[in-house]
Amino acid sequence: MNILVLNGPNLNLLGDRDKDTYGTNKLSDIESGLRKSYPAFDFRFLQSNHEGALIDAIHEARHGNIDGLIANWGGFTHTSVAIRDALELLAIPKVEVHLSNIHGREEFRETSITGKMMNGIITGFGAYSYHLGVEAVKHLRQRG
Repeated sequence: MNILVLNGPNLNLLGDRDKDTYGTNKLSDIESGLRKSYPAFDFRFLQSNHEGALIDAIHEARHGNIDGLIANWGGFTHTSVAIRDALELLAIPKVEVHLSNIHGREEFRETSITGKMMNGIITGFGAYSYHLGVEAVKHLRQRG
């Protein structure tokens, strides 16, 4: 299975940024953890602080050999109509993940504009949210 994992702004700072909220894992730790836990899967990882780069990756996934999308949009979760619109045309399983519980934080973080175009949202399990995202993609692929 080929899974695209997209990470939005500031996620390149994991491990340094607000460890009480986001934990101590670096993004590279999350990536290597997924590869170790799912050795038969082919992961493509992209982190960008630029909305357009993430949208381009979504567009490419429409025509590529991608079986599922796992995405942590970071701050774009709450603001990006452009990412939401790009996701609307993507017909593969799509799972949004968040390290922190977005519903237990500031009020503005409770709304996910992008989540409305995803099959589901996993929030609040730290780095394990990504593993749960893989399991969700597997489940969605199996049920057809």
